[in-house]
Amino acid sequence: MTLELGYREFKEIRDIVYQKCGIYINDEQLYITNLKLQERLKVLGIDDFREYLKYLKFLDKDKSELNELIQSITINETYFFREFPQLQTFAEYCIPELIENGNRTFKVLSAGCSNGAEPYTLAIILREMLEDDFSYWVDAIDIDDNVLKQAVRGVYQERDVRNVPSKYLEKYFFKDGNSYVLNSEIKRFVKFYKVNLMDTERMLMLGQNYDFIFCRNVLIYFSDISKKDVIQTFYRMLVPGGFLFLSQVESLARISTSFNTRRINNVVVYQKPTGMVMTDEL
Repeated sequence: MTLELGYREFKEIRDIVYQKCGIYINDEQLYITNLKLQERLKVLGIDDFREYLKYLKFLDKDKSELNELIQSITINETYFFREFPQLQTFAEYCIPELIENGNRTFKVLSAGCSNGAEPYTLAIILREMLEDDFSYWVDAIDIDDNVLKQAVRGVYQERDVRNVPSKYLEKYFFKDGNSYVLNSEIKRFVKFYKVNLMDTERMLMLGQNYDFIFCRNVLIYFSDISKKDVIQTFYRMLVPGGFLFLSQVESLARISTSFNTRRINNVVVYQKPTGMVMTDEL
């Protein structure tokens, strides 16, 4: 028999998730949440949503099931070199701008890094764009243990690397059966951490000297209040003149006025003010 998630139980689960990580499940997601929860009930051998709520509240001591639930609800396809125009703007416009302003070291944060495709992509770009006398590294954070373990391994399937330019695929990966394994030359520039974006104190412990923060296709799951909190944290973590990249479907409109909005290479980017007036390259 197929179970139907009642609105009362849906609201309770929504509140639990929101309190944990700031992700807000709106009413329009009731149907898909119902499907995802049915999968979790089958795994746990539970046949009632009220019993599942009791499990979350009282039996899930290590929060492993809550993490599984959050991951299932927010599952989002990710792959190397996703949203290429943004990456091109990062590589060909933003990095050179900071070099012109005197940067010799680049620190990048990938927030909501999932399986590591984004931070490793950024590391490849930095490797290709910078001379040997520059230094750089990428910090990558996520709330999910499973995807972080996969990211550390650096082993991917063909669908994950389908957009990697052929010369980079040959240079930075080697084939192992049906898998593509990232080489250590790139992996050594990326460090992974389990961090909740809503944990401001822990976020700031990562540093307040980032030149770039990428947080793409993550804030779409957050309430406006949570978005404002996370964006304010990003603002504090960036150096003056540092850049924030959101996805093409996300915007800071009605969320924050702290950043300068720039259109560079026909891509919208957000920059922490420096006191200087920047000219946009159209």
